[in-house]
Amino acid sequence: MKTDLHIHTNQSDGSLKVEEILQISSLKGMDIVAITDHETTSSVTKAQNIALDYGIRIIPGLELNTYYKNHEIHLLGYYRDINNDYLQAKLEQIRKERTAVTKLMLGKLKDLGLMLEWQEIKNTASYEGVVSKSHIIYTIWNKTERDQNLTINWDNLASCLRPGGTAYIPYEGNPFPDAVDLIFETGGLPVLAHPGLIVDQSLTKDLLSYKPIGIEVYYGYWVQREEKIAYFEELSRKYKTLSTGGSDYHGFFSPVEIGEVPVPEKCVLDLMEYLQID
Repeated sequence: MKTDLHIHTNQSDGSLKVEEILQISSLKGMDIVAITDHETTSSVTKAQNIALDYGIRIIPGLELNTYYKNHEIHLLGYYRDINNDYLQAKLEQIRKERTAVTKLMLGKLKDLGLMLEWQEIKNTASYEGVVSKSHIIYTIWNKTERDQNLTINWDNLASCLRPGGTAYIPYEGNPFPDAVDLIFETGGLPVLAHPGLIVDQSLTKDLLSYKPIGIEVYYGYWVQREEKIAYFEELSRKYKTLSTGGSDYHGFFSPVEIGEVPVPEKCVLDLMEYLQID
């Protein structure tokens, strides 16, 4: 059973349409995929409507940016059914708040001499999706593709936009405990996303201790992948959590392809049993 439980489309910060995601997934022989866009589930419904054409099952999902002790923490949520009015209202609120933060980050980049207009950034995002720092990067990429004389120091740009960078502004409007509660209250399973990317690893045990959430054990880390996966396998056993895994595929910027991260079949079956998916 080939599975990828962490994929983004262009409805959040991915670069490909949901149809393109399913085409790639089909070519790679995937059996089950989860669409986990940031703060939106619009691609999930579309994926469910066309997935049978590709012979693929869809597990509804999402990913939330959360905040805990001055750190940005990502939280996945998996569902049997995402048609929940309260959930959708909260997602809309978070999208608006995160978009406002991105606009402030653009202002900081302008102060550093990078000339971009907000409308250019918005044009790269979906109509209802959050506008994130990824869309700033996409906009600059598109400009360099059109103008070969325009050069960008991508390492410097990435440094400016990452936590602690000169243009970075954290989104503090979605505290981690509140996000966990939201997913549980709306019928989902919260899963700590890519824990090996958390800057302060001492926080991981705090995060897993709040409530019985899952952990994304299997992830395409760029360095020390095997060691990190082994560590989080052991942590999952210790805390008796459900485990998930996936590529975190975003499209043309992704170093890890759909299906590249092996996810044990037991993880998928346990998740489906928890969600009561037949």
